[in-house]
Amino acid sequence: MEKNKIKLRSIKPEDEEFLYQVYASTREVEMAMVDWTKEQIETFLRMQFNAQHKHYQENYVGSKFDIILEGNTPVGRLYVARWEKEIRIIDISLLPEFRRKGIGSLFLKDIMAEAALDGKPVSIHVEHFNPALRLYNKLGFRKIDDTGAYFLMEWKEDLC
Repeated sequence: MEKNKIKLRSIKPEDEEFLYQVYASTREVEMAMVDWTKEQIETFLRMQFNAQHKHYQENYVGSKFDIILEGNTPVGRLYVARWEKEIRIIDISLLPEFRRKGIGSLFLKDIMAEAALDGKPVSIHVEHFNPALRLYNKLGFRKIDDTGAYFLMEWKEDLC
């Protein structure tokens, strides 16, 4: 993975199907455990995606909602809220074939560097079973709250 080939661009309405595919890919393991038809899974995931997408757009007004590109190929999404006292990673997700290649780490480290310059912490909600927990721990994020299905994790420069 060449760093100069990885970039961001703002989401557009025509990206919705791609964004759904990214979302659905994050639920594959979970959906493999249910005894539903493909159609039932698709209906459920679309309903969940639409609710999440609407929630993010309504509750994180002014945030950056970006597509992660490798060259011109969409490979994931990165949603970030930059608030007065913290930077919140709303969501970072990559399609399965682009995971574990350093793309997520690249953006996380950039956000952490920005936060360090601004003297702010970086926070993110991470599902308990998310394999990316290892990455967040490795980068110095610490669990500061358990909200049920999610850990609220935080990175501060002075903790590393």
